[in-house]
Amino acid sequence: MDFSATNYTNEQQRFRQEVRAWLEANIPEEHKQPVDSRDLTSEDYQWWLQKRKEMAQKGWLYPTFPKQYGGGGLTADYATVLEEEFTNARINLGFFSNSWALDALLVWGTEEQKQRFLVPLLKGEKTTWYKYTEPQSGGDLAGIQTRAVKDGDDWLITGQNVFISGFRGATRPDYVFGPAITDADAPRHRNMGVFIIPVNSPGFEVRAQNLLVGDEQHFLFLDNVRVPGSHLIGGEHQGWQVAMTAAENEHGGQGRPAPTDPEAENLVAFARQTRINGGTLGQDPVVQQTSMQAYLDSFRGGLLNRRTNWMYHQRMEVQHEGAMANVFGREYSLRNATRIREVMGLYSLLGTRDPRAPLGGAQEVAQRSRAGQNHGGGSTNINKVILARRIGISRTRERAAVTPATSGALGS
Repeated sequence: MDFSATNYTNEQQRFRQEVRAWLEANIPEEHKQPVDSRDLTSEDYQWWLQKRKEMAQKGWLYPTFPKQYGGGGLTADYATVLEEEFTNARINLGFFSNSWALDALLVWGTEEQKQRFLVPLLKGEKTTWYKYTEPQSGGDLAGIQTRAVKDGDDWLITGQNVFISGFRGATRPDYVFGPAITDADAPRHRNMGVFIIPVNSPGFEVRAQNLLVGDEQHFLFLDNVRVPGSHLIGGEHQGWQVAMTAAENEHGGQGRPAPTDPEAENLVAFARQTRINGGTLGQDPVVQQTSMQAYLDSFRGGLLNRRTNWMYHQRMEVQHEGAMANVFGREYSLRNATRIREVMGLYSLLGTRDPRAPLGGAQEVAQRSRAGQNHGGGSTNINKVILARRIGISRTRERAAVTPATSGALGS
């Protein structure tokens, strides 16, 4: 397998030039991703809401989703080109709507639900957040306490969530997607359903959390929020399967076609560029070794993600491979955070507004991010359990959840 991803066809290279030219003409510098996401404003958010619609019309917002629902219908090679060019242009579309719910809607939604929910999400007309974590259960999704009680054809949903990710400039998305207990007497994993819930419903409150990593996490409070029965995705006892389809991507099941690691690259650049004692910092053998260990860890993580992405788009069942990339990425990023502090010293803690901050203060942002983000998606320990179950060294065995690739929903 060729991991270099450099063997592009002439047609794919022409596509790259088309994408690059469009980005240069349509994305001004002031709206590109800043070093610190906290510098994105509500005005940026509103501007990007419109721009995402334009990109969806070109098939670039969700490039590998079926065209019939508003996706691009493109192959993985073209999606790789898009990710490379978006990265080079400092564009991160993931800030504006959570994409993991899209997989579950594509696999489990009825045709009517796909037309009603999936199409406007893929076209950039609506946004959604991912409603999983609860205060008392943490990474134990099966331990949720949110309840959905039938009332005629509707459901009344009551519960609360914490650490729900979403760009602060949005204030509120159009929907949240997540599970609730629909049958308290049913056994664990067979007692829940997954709902797509309009956020503007009476009884729904969104409250920002001000954390070390920023204010892009939220509390959600639902008090007898009335949701039509048509908003239940899958059956009322199928919530675990539906939720796991969405979580498969969050746990690494799709990998990445063009993974990047700016923290490791910045560390190597800092070692090369920083002058000390008539030479560069990178000439010190200890700094040299530390920097290269960080770079090699990053490169290995990239290979694991590319392998997973290749398997996914070959319609193969991704078992331990995605979990392996996920766990390795969590652990090496923490190791690299320590290496960055060792090499850069206190300069690694200077923020974007300090003129002495190296590389625009990117490392300070990364240091804060490492303090919190490794708890996302079920925490590292949860993902180690998933990996152990899939390679057969746990008391229980686990197979990957059905995905758009393995269900045939992505097409041939």
